[in-house]
Amino acid sequence: MPSQKQIARELGVSVATVSNALTGKGRVSRDVVDLVTARAAQLGYTPSAAGRALKTGRSGILGLVMPDITHPVFPDFAQGLEIEADARGYGILIANGRGTEAGQDNAIKQLIKRGVDGIIMIPRRGTRPQVPPVPMATISIASDPRFAVAANHRQGGRLAAQAILQLGHRSVLLLGDDSQSPVQIDRIEGMAEALEGQAEFQVQWTGDCFPDLADLHATGVTAVLTVSDLLALRVVTEASQSGLRCPDDLSVIGFDNLPLSTAVRPTLSTIVPDTAELAKRAIAYLDAAIRDDQDPPAPSVVDMTLRLRDSTGPAPQTATQHRRTSP
Repeated sequence: MPSQKQIARELGVSVATVSNALTGKGRVSRDVVDLVTARAAQLGYTPSAAGRALKTGRSGILGLVMPDITHPVFPDFAQGLEIEADARGYGILIANGRGTEAGQDNAIKQLIKRGVDGIIMIPRRGTRPQVPPVPMATISIASDPRFAVAANHRQGGRLAAQAILQLGHRSVLLLGDDSQSPVQIDRIEGMAEALEGQAEFQVQWTGDCFPDLADLHATGVTAVLTVSDLLALRVVTEASQSGLRCPDDLSVIGFDNLPLSTAVRPTLSTIVPDTAELAKRAIAYLDAAIRDDQDPPAPSVVDMTLRLRDSTGPAPQTATQHRRTSP
């Protein structure tokens, strides 16, 4: 494997000069820096992570704590974080909270033991993770006082509701499956804000009982806004089993833009979090904290976008007639 000694010998300079040229330290002319870096690239020289850690006191590794790595929303986000971290010279070590608060705390401890420079934390619902002895960037909801970056769940909910209103729907079901989830509550509240005074709507949480879509449709409901793509896909399936066609009888919008949303028929309309921007801001925030930047990025909220597909369409005319004739 090429070394700094080999580069120095081939160029006829000292090892110290090579080291300074590659690390940006010391007084080395621009010409020498260019010469050394070019030769290092030709030889395929890669700095030793262990050696760099000894010199800088940093490992070049960031820890990522996820509440549950089996959840389908996380892989795409983890990839975005890895890409952004790599661009700044960091690697990513992922730890799984395994869906429990104890697992989350243990994940943090294990990352600290492995010498990470900082931690990106996606907290498990309802928990306040311990503060580690290294910088931390928390990706949470905007109401979390410790958040560094947050997706704008409420704004995403408004987008879904506005889309349904523009399609002429005036009786809407807002559907969640965890009434204790701050993320789901934000999404539902955003939907309700946009629908208030514009359409009739009702909120239901599935729990152990899924709503009877046929009965709801018979009373005039023509659209279902859900808090996740997984829940939206279940709505589409349940509607079909009840003899309802989507979107002819019932329009459905999900949340998160999971890969599965385009693999089913009808393809699923959904609210799309900007995971690339979330990752970019989270890494920038943590990198600034690690470097003790005197002008670090402020905590920020990232808006979402709407992607309409085949699961949404205009409100059926029969529903309009039903509302006009009902008492």
